Amino acid sequence: MDKPPVLIALAAVGLLAGAWLIFMLFVYLRARRRLALARAALDAGDTDRARSLVAPLLARFPTISFVDNAAAEILYETGDPLSAASLWERAMKRLGPREVAPRLVAAYAALNRAGDARRVAALAPDDGMVRLALVWSELVAVGGDRVRALELVDALARDASLRVSASSDAMVSALEAIAAARRGDAVSMRAALARAERRKDELAAHDRAFIGYLGGIALREAESIDDARATFTMAMDAAPDSIGAALARRERSHLPQA
Repeated sequence: MDKPPVLIALAAVGLLAGAWLIFMLFVYLRARRRLALARAALDAGDTDRARSLVAPLLARFPTISFVDNAAAEILYETGDPLSAASLWERAMKRLGPREVAPRLVAAYAALNRAGDARRVAALAPDDGMVRLALVWSELVAVGGDRVRALELVDALARDASLRVSASSDAMVSALEAIAAARRGDAVSMRAALARAERRKDELAAHDRAFIGYLGGIALREAESIDDARATFTMAMDAAPDSIGAALARRERSHLPQA
């Protein structure tokens, strides 16, 4: 007895759906592997390879959120916060702010867009990394609320959960140094910079570059221009193609000539 046309159609749809799921699983696993290789290349300091691994994924799968999210991280870490912010804004619509906000706030801080950093931070206000990035923005970015930033730094300094990892601990100390410099307290600034320096050997090269950039900001705010220039230069040398180096390069170019 012949099968009714409806059953044949349903079977065909089922086969197509199964084939589509298998294809998407293949795409997912392949993209995950490529992104993992890009992350490893970035950690090894090979930014050219990291970017070359990410570019084809963005071209082929521009609507897959985890590709946008991971690719944005690579682009941000290699000194392209503008492209990263665009991808994270798109990814946040599908993944939600908890997943994306910490890095997106940082991208806007790097872009000197304090208003956008504040807007995104309000979506995940209790996240520790969001709070760190927001304080950086308020302290340094154009349009930042410097008065509020000083209050936020004090809250960060009392939060033991942010002292667990070497990178966040060093960042808190560097932000404390900037705040102390803005208050005119050179002694506290130097002590905070020394605390950040003690974590130096535990940091990856790109993290050392970023902490160096923040340290240079503190020294500049304290009007120690020669020390700021030297610190920015060391940040650039630590990881030349990183976001920290790019920011240090930008700030060093604005210093008065020696």
